[in-house]
Amino acid sequence: MRNQPFVLAVHGGAGSITNQVISPAKEKEARNALESALAAGYAVLEEGGSSLDAVEAAVRLLEDAPVFNAGKGATFNKEGGIELDASIMDGKTRRAGAVAGTTTVKNPISAARAVMEKSAHVLLVGRGADQFAAAVGLEIVKPSYFWTPERWEELQRQLNNERRPPKRRTGTPPAGKAEKFGTVGAVALDMSGNLAAATSTGGISNKQFGRVGDSPIVGAGTYAENDCCAVSATGQGEFFIRYVLAYDIVALMKYKGLSIEQATARAIHQTLKEAGGQGGVIAVDGRGNVAIDFNTEGMYRGYILPGGKPQVAIFR
Repeated sequence: MRNQPFVLAVHGGAGSITNQVISPAKEKEARNALESALAAGYAVLEEGGSSLDAVEAAVRLLEDAPVFNAGKGATFNKEGGIELDASIMDGKTRRAGAVAGTTTVKNPISAARAVMEKSAHVLLVGRGADQFAAAVGLEIVKPSYFWTPERWEELQRQLNNERRPPKRRTGTPPAGKAEKFGTVGAVALDMSGNLAAATSTGGISNKQFGRVGDSPIVGAGTYAENDCCAVSATGQGEFFIRYVLAYDIVALMKYKGLSIEQATARAIHQTLKEAGGQGGVIAVDGRGNVAIDFNTEGMYRGYILPGGKPQVAIFR
């Protein structure tokens, strides 16, 4: 063990997050959830645990927090169902695991890790992912567990708006005054110098049944490589997939020699913005430098360094 400084960063989504949109009660709930996730991951790292264990622990807490769009409190698809996506990656070995379209796994991030460690695959989807999770002993719940009245009301508003002209053009990503991309994620550097990243989401509210975004796609919404950095993204997933945004940050560091701050800024404020996409990322490099950047009005985010004092922010 190198016993070097360790660090953890988390996010709970980005978007039109302002004082006018988020109530004081929701702001307090989100801050408490972010701090709890940071505390859970920090406890792992402080004891010399792995970055993989830390990001899984942090994301599980965020999945259990109804204020975020992942796990409990996930958004509904157009048919009134909930489909969950998640991925995790080990920066030391570049092994990765992911699930998409799960409906009964309480904590999809743990299912993603099980795919990485207990199968010969990287990505499992739908019923196959649910069956695999049950077979390896993960906690299984009824789909109704994920239901919350706030998300259901959100879907009903969107469905009602679709019945009124003018309709949104086909192929254009959903947008709205109070749109929030509710993906959650974590990145960490442990005492042994190993990086890891994890991301989990319920996707976009009112999405087409079967739609999969960037969160379970390695290189798009999640990536970790010890020689460079670990990245977890949130935003309009179609753009993150098309521009392989998480890996783009790694490539900018590896082949352009950019710092982690420069690489994340270029990816978010040039590549993503010029393509017409919105979102943000959290990233940490092998030296413990943290970069958090976004091109939206706000982003639920936080980080914690040795010493144990969490730093949490929401608004720009």
